[in-house]
Amino acid sequence: MTDAPGGGTAPDVDELVQLDFEVDPAATLGELRHGRGDPTIRFEGDVVWRALRTDVGPAATRIAPAREGWRVSAWGQGARAAVAAIPRLLGEEDDPAALTLPAGKLRDAAARSRGLRFGRTDAVWPVLLPAICGQKLTSQQAHRAYFGILRRWGEDAPGPGRLRLPPRPEVIATLPYYELHPVGLEQRRAVTLIRAAQGIERLQEAVSMPPAAALSRLRTMPGIGAWTAAEVARQAMGDPDAVSLGDFHIPNMVCWFLAGEPRGGDERMLELLEPYRGQRARVVRYIERAGVKPPKFGPRLTPQHIEDL
Repeated sequence: MTDAPGGGTAPDVDELVQLDFEVDPAATLGELRHGRGDPTIRFEGDVVWRALRTDVGPAATRIAPAREGWRVSAWGQGARAAVAAIPRLLGEEDDPAALTLPAGKLRDAAARSRGLRFGRTDAVWPVLLPAICGQKLTSQQAHRAYFGILRRWGEDAPGPGRLRLPPRPEVIATLPYYELHPVGLEQRRAVTLIRAAQGIERLQEAVSMPPAAALSRLRTMPGIGAWTAAEVARQAMGDPDAVSLGDFHIPNMVCWFLAGEPRGGDERMLELLEPYRGQRARVVRYIERAGVKPPKFGPRLTPQHIEDL
């Protein structure tokens, strides 16, 4: 134990966490990483480092496999709260068996993603921030904007992991929109981000709502459309049915995998996913991880999604 929480390399909390379900933390938490250089989370083989804020303070966690479970080390004032949240983060409330698949390539893809679960962070802001950065941009542009915000307004996470905490919403809430221009956010998205920061308490209430009500609450905020709301629903609330509509790549990928069609829009994608209603996002994740991509016909730089603002 360090003298001050997070003040040294020794963890403030170090526990063996035993779970009664199979989980692959790297696969489960993969959606929380926004580009290879994301300083809020890092994957080192089977080990996952993550920075987060809890109700009692900042924390950083390290999840590593152990003989009888998972060794979770945590640093910072929020160390104990972060460790206590690990089961929910890794999908304790998820039920992958709710999706039953007939023999075929989709079931094969699911088998190759064994251990992938839908966990929940229970925190809207850390998901909303990169999602808004990604509206109407290529992935590279979105990551550049997000990383720029982390560098300028974020904070170093406690512990030895060299991680970065996202800025507090109250910091972003007070910015004039033009201060976000240098990181790559034009006025529209900058205003959306600032409004979201200002209204985060109401948006955070969505985590305790049923899925449909949660999506509705998120979309009451101007600038948060179907794509952004689905990103938050999956990652913050563990919703296995929240499909990101308006995405440039996902419909093509789904249509190619399920129907052999190299191009498709949201309507066709939803038609193909309808048999899996309730688990549609899980199906999309299995397809993503299968690594099958449709033929490319367009330019290299295309928006990762087109948000319905």
